[in-house]
Amino acid sequence: MLKERIATAVVLLAAFLSALFLLPTRQFAILVAVVVGMGAFEWAALVKVSRVARYAFSAVCAALFGIGIWVVQAIDPSRPEVAAVHAVSAFFWLALVPLWLGRGWQLRSPAIALVVGAIVVLPAGFAIVGLHSIAPYALLMVLLLVWIADVAAYFAGRAFGRRKLAPAISPGKTWEGVAGAMVATIFYAIICVMVSPQLSAIVKGGSWVLCFGVAALLCAVSIVGDLFESLMKRQANVKDSGTLLPGHGGVLDRIDSVTSTLPTAAFLFFLIAGGP
Repeated sequence: MLKERIATAVVLLAAFLSALFLLPTRQFAILVAVVVGMGAFEWAALVKVSRVARYAFSAVCAALFGIGIWVVQAIDPSRPEVAAVHAVSAFFWLALVPLWLGRGWQLRSPAIALVVGAIVVLPAGFAIVGLHSIAPYALLMVLLLVWIADVAAYFAGRAFGRRKLAPAISPGKTWEGVAGAMVATIFYAIICVMVSPQLSAIVKGGSWVLCFGVAALLCAVSIVGDLFESLMKRQANVKDSGTLLPGHGGVLDRIDSVTSTLPTAAFLFFLIAGGP
């Protein structure tokens, strides 16, 4: 199982990095459209709609993503209408989902469940392409923050974990793991500023507080995204969102933290660098 998991991870990482740095943004967006469609299909399966509805929802989300990228030009995250989509997503993850997790709400209406699914997968797709259009390294920088937070939370939780973060949703997660993730992302932010001429020219003096605040916020929202998918799987009584990726489950299992973090990062970019 471990060998299968590692092999899958290596293949996925190699394929992703190749696409990230070798493909122009519009061609890169084609791959993202496929991932959006797959994620939408798995979401529809989690909320127990019919198989026909799953395929239809997947096709609709992929089509809406394509229209957004190639017709509405959502490829540019600095456009106000694109930023508005990311703002709605950020509000969903930062305000609504924590309340949702605390109260354990269930999606009983299939229509509402699919609307929520669209909010989960579509802004994330737009944000991936938008950040790639700024620079592949900008997208990779945010993704590395998510991965570092996840790994740090795991090892800090195993080493020091005592107090459960959300035992009814994900019994393995602890507050000590959260603290480890926060510390790791702060150090990661420092390294990013040190190695990036663009960031080192901006982050000086009091702006370090903003830098650390952004890193901490993105770390927190990545954890929220992870917990939200865990809640959906628990309510659906399944271990994984799918079986596409050997040793890893489904697409949503791999992008749960990304769906929350990337739209928030894109909106913060708009506020800090691209806003009016």
